[in-house]
Amino acid sequence: MTTAKARREEIYRLATTAGLTSVEELSQRFNVTASTIRRDLALLNDEGKLARTYGGALAIGAHPEASLRQRIGEAFEEKQAIAQWAAAQVQPGESILLDGGSTVGALAHALRTHGNLTVTTPALNTVQELADSSGINVDCLGGRLRSVSQTFVGPLAEAALERMTFDRVFLGADAVTHDDGICEADQTQTRLKELMARRGAKVYVLADSSKLGRRPFHAWVRLPLPWTLVTDAAADADQVALFEGAGVQVRVVSLDRPARLGGLADEEEAS
Repeated sequence: MTTAKARREEIYRLATTAGLTSVEELSQRFNVTASTIRRDLALLNDEGKLARTYGGALAIGAHPEASLRQRIGEAFEEKQAIAQWAAAQVQPGESILLDGGSTVGALAHALRTHGNLTVTTPALNTVQELADSSGINVDCLGGRLRSVSQTFVGPLAEAALERMTFDRVFLGADAVTHDDGICEADQTQTRLKELMARRGAKVYVLADSSKLGRRPFHAWVRLPLPWTLVTDAAADADQVALFEGAGVQVRVVSLDRPARLGGLADEEEAS
C-alpha cells in the first residue's frame, strides 16, 4: 500500500509533468477517496508546492510561492516606503484590518507607535509586531494556518469577518493586475481577501512595483471599485495608466520621502 507521503510525492510529480490533474483522476489512480486527495492537495498547497484550482491542482513549477521569510528581504526599501505612507493614512480611533504578507507586516511595524487603534488580522507576523504595543487592541482571525504565508484561512476566519466592519483594509498581493485584481497561489487565501475587501470603508492594496501586471498563479481576488493601489516610484508608467484607466486610485510613493505621494494628492487632504 502506498504511504501518504509517497502518494503526495507522486501527486506533485504528476502535476509537475502533466499540469492540471483532477481530484477524481487522482482518487481513481491511488484508490483512495476524494476527501483524502483533497487533504493531500491542501498539505501540498500549504507547503507552497501546488496552487489549487477548482476541482484539481496546478503545479506551480517555475513560479513557486515564496515563504513569508523569503519575501521579507525582497524589495525591502520599497516595502518600507509603502508601509510608511499607509501608516500615515491611519487615524486615531479607527478600526483597521491588516492582511498577511511582508509589505503589510512592514505596515504593522510602522503602526507600533500609534495609539487608540483596533487592529484585526489573520497574520502571525502582525500579531507578533503589535503584541506589546500599548494603545493598540489586537483581534485575531482564527482558522487553519497556512505555513507558507503564516496566515490563518478557512471557514472560521471567514465567519469571524462577517461580524466585523473596518475603517480601512490593507491587503497584500503576490501580484496584481488592473483587470483581474490580486493574484495569489491559494484559493482559500483569495476567498478570505475577497471578504476582507467587502468589509472595509476604504481598501488599499500594498504592492511594490515588481508585482504589477504579473500573473504567476491562477487564483484571483476580484476587487469592487473603489480601491487604492499603493506602489513605489519604479512602477512602469504604462502599468499605472492601466490601473487608473480601470478606475483604480493609484498612489506612487517616493523612496526618498516615504510619506509623499508620487504626483497625486493625499486622499485625506483631497476629501
